[in-house]
Amino acid sequence: MYQHRAIVWGLKLSFILRSYFHALMHSNMITVVIASYKYGHLAAHCIESLLSQTLPPARILFVDDGAQDCRHLPGLYPDIEYILRPHNLGTVDNFHDVLMRVDTEYVLFIGADNWLRSDAIELLSHARADIVTYDIVVTGELKEEIHDRVPGETRSHQGDLYWDREGKHHGSMLYRTALGQQVGYKRRYVDGVHPQEDWNLWDKMREQGATVASLNQGLLFYRRHRENFLKYDHLVEALQEEA
Repeated sequence: MYQHRAIVWGLKLSFILRSYFHALMHSNMITVVIASYKYGHLAAHCIESLLSQTLPPARILFVDDGAQDCRHLPGLYPDIEYILRPHNLGTVDNFHDVLMRVDTEYVLFIGADNWLRSDAIELLSHARADIVTYDIVVTGELKEEIHDRVPGETRSHQGDLYWDREGKHHGSMLYRTALGQQVGYKRRYVDGVHPQEDWNLWDKMREQGATVASLNQGLLFYRRHRENFLKYDHLVEALQEEA
């Protein structure tokens, strides 16, 4: 009987180890880029959400685009890579420059004001499509503003708002690095107020035949807060009137 149990346990352990190393191999093909501009007060939360992943990405690359409010982070989190720009490049040039430095098979950009669910990289590591999207949990003091941007697309979820993104773009989609580098980050519309560089990347990769997979899981916590909110001129006046 003991010999039988030993054989069964040996088979289970072999399966566990194969599963672990299979997943680990996949996760080591993912770079996560944390992009910050005036988010130095929130960035540690994002970093820790990546350091606490059930399966870590191969590389975490943090870039501050010239706000110079993140210089405290290397001392706190020395195990990740940093680009602390002395001057602001702007979203498009900043993202494009960082993308060209990535050498893993897949890459994911995340704003330093947001964070990932602790099993996000593990779940994403199993997908083999060119682009992988997943759902978003909208949170933060100003989360209700999302109703004005995307009317009818969100629903209540544990005190926050759940945004289904099945088969749809968002700025933190996982995508194949080589294809992204071929397309590059560019403005979607020359005269647009917002560059919509992520929309342009999505459109151009799809035009080139990129395959898309979706995970019906809320893996990204998208924080709507005052610094984020004030990027939109038509909302600045609303805040000032409420103050």
